[in-house]
Amino acid sequence: MILTGPEITTATGDGRMRISPFEADQVNPNSYNVSLGRTLRVYTGTVIDAHRPNPTREFEIGAGGFVLEPGELYLGHTVEEVGSDTFVPLLFGRSSVGRLGLFVEITAPIGDIGFHGQWTLMLSATRPLRVYEGMKIGQIMFFLSVGAVDLYRGKYQAAQGPQPSAYWRDLPGAGAAA
Repeated sequence: MILTGPEITTATGDGRMRISPFEADQVNPNSYNVSLGRTLRVYTGTVIDAHRPNPTREFEIGAGGFVLEPGELYLGHTVEEVGSDTFVPLLFGRSSVGRLGLFVEITAPIGDIGFHGQWTLMLSATRPLRVYEGMKIGQIMFFLSVGAVDLYRGKYQAAQGPQPSAYWRDLPGAGAAA
């Protein structure tokens, strides 16, 4: 079952979920709007290697915004820290942003129960598109879980800012390679 807007507000108030900062005007009928944070990150290597850490460059979105270019993957982040030990969060782009040709969460919208932090956004524009810090860029929906809960204890816990892929950490012997 999906949580309604009023239930999202109630669950945030009683501690079953955390949204910080919480703004009542960002509650929708069955989701919560999240905003684009200040920092973007891009991979700088010619080839991205799934078995190794990849070099990145990080920069801030200025007051005049930043133009996302087609063919580039930008890692952004939410302003809000969002998480729950009770509900399953899913993040999607807002339809108004999608109509500008921006893919916000390309392949990984589901969050884990127990994750708490800023969400990394995978941004890809179909045309040059100027984005701004603080713009409402996505929406998170929350679903009721059924069954025993095993809280998330993974590598992205308590994320702040855009996080590059740490896929390589899951590979056998990864601790020795890092």
